[in-house]
Amino acid sequence: MRTPARILAVDDIPTNLDILRMRLESHGYEVVTAADGEEALIRLREQDPDLVLLDIMMPKLDGIAVLKQMKKLAGDDFLPVILVTAKADTRDMIAGLEAGGDDYLTKPFEQSALLARVRSLLRVKQLHDEVQGQTALLREQSQQLADLNRTLEQRVAEQVAEIERIRRLERFLAPQLVKMIASSDSPDSALASHRREITVIFCDLRGFTAFTDTSEPEEVMAVLREYHHDLGELIFEHEGTLDRFIGDGIMIVFNDPIPCEDHSARAVRLSIAMRARVAELSTTWGSRGHDLGFGVGIASGYATLGQVGFEKRREYTAIGRVTNLAARLCSEATAGQIVIARGVFNTVEPHVQAAPLRELNVKGFSRPVQAYEVLSWREDSAKPKSAPAVSPSES
Repeated sequence: MRTPARILAVDDIPTNLDILRMRLESHGYEVVTAADGEEALIRLREQDPDLVLLDIMMPKLDGIAVLKQMKKLAGDDFLPVILVTAKADTRDMIAGLEAGGDDYLTKPFEQSALLARVRSLLRVKQLHDEVQGQTALLREQSQQLADLNRTLEQRVAEQVAEIERIRRLERFLAPQLVKMIASSDSPDSALASHRREITVIFCDLRGFTAFTDTSEPEEVMAVLREYHHDLGELIFEHEGTLDRFIGDGIMIVFNDPIPCEDHSARAVRLSIAMRARVAELSTTWGSRGHDLGFGVGIASGYATLGQVGFEKRREYTAIGRVTNLAARLCSEATAGQIVIARGVFNTVEPHVQAAPLRELNVKGFSRPVQAYEVLSWREDSAKPKSAPAVSPSES
């Protein structure tokens, strides 16, 4: 409520309005007047008074009719109305109070009675406005809280959906790729074709073809599940990028999509760990009558990496001479052998025990390839750093 309070005085007799204005203004109130009911409704809309002194007996619209329209215009706002009449007619007072009047005065009235009623109803008005303001504030805060809850629920739902999407992706893509896709504003650009030096591992099981010819499909799938699970855990532990499973064949890439130092050394250390794990699995498989070994080929060099496929199915892979060389070296490896190209050997030589192999004539390569067999990792060797790049022709 404003200060000073604004009072609308309504009476069809100008002298009465002058008396009311003089008495109220002398006590600090702002007074607006209206000479009839129609003018009173206009002043109500224009001036938004805090209290109305309303004469009942007026031409055109009497006070009861004006009062009903005033209460309708006020809506939920509290507009105190004091009814004023020259007749001490109980029926007029009852009709006025039933129509929404809050108090009444009978002419002629004493100034003290007028002021007492005005002060009393203005206090009620002030309390009502304060409560209404608090209620509005509570409604606003409740609405804000509801909006925040909806926003939070939406964000949680989006995050849950994102987590579920990432989990689905992780079933098919390397964790490094999933993280890169999830964190990128433009996943397509993050997976765009590019050229980079990488180290590639190809590995598979020796004797697997004969095993599939003589075993039930369920037994073959059980062996593959054990094999893929255990080697997959090792690949992720060594931060390699699992490119693909091809039956018993596995292709692993280091230094893409997430760059890493000593990628050749990481590849060799992973291969040694995988060889040891498959040796343990072979003991279990041997007890079931399966004779399976494990061979590995490793090469390093430059390749083109990016998406291949079509709209309904895409894969992220490496293409180039280095992948072909790793695959050929793997096919040359016997059970338990890790065969590495010269470029990889040059990088890890101080840290491994290795033996040179005869020059290999491998399919797709015009010149013999110098290769080495990795026997073990030197445990007392410090973790190697990445070496200068080896040209594809030296790999």
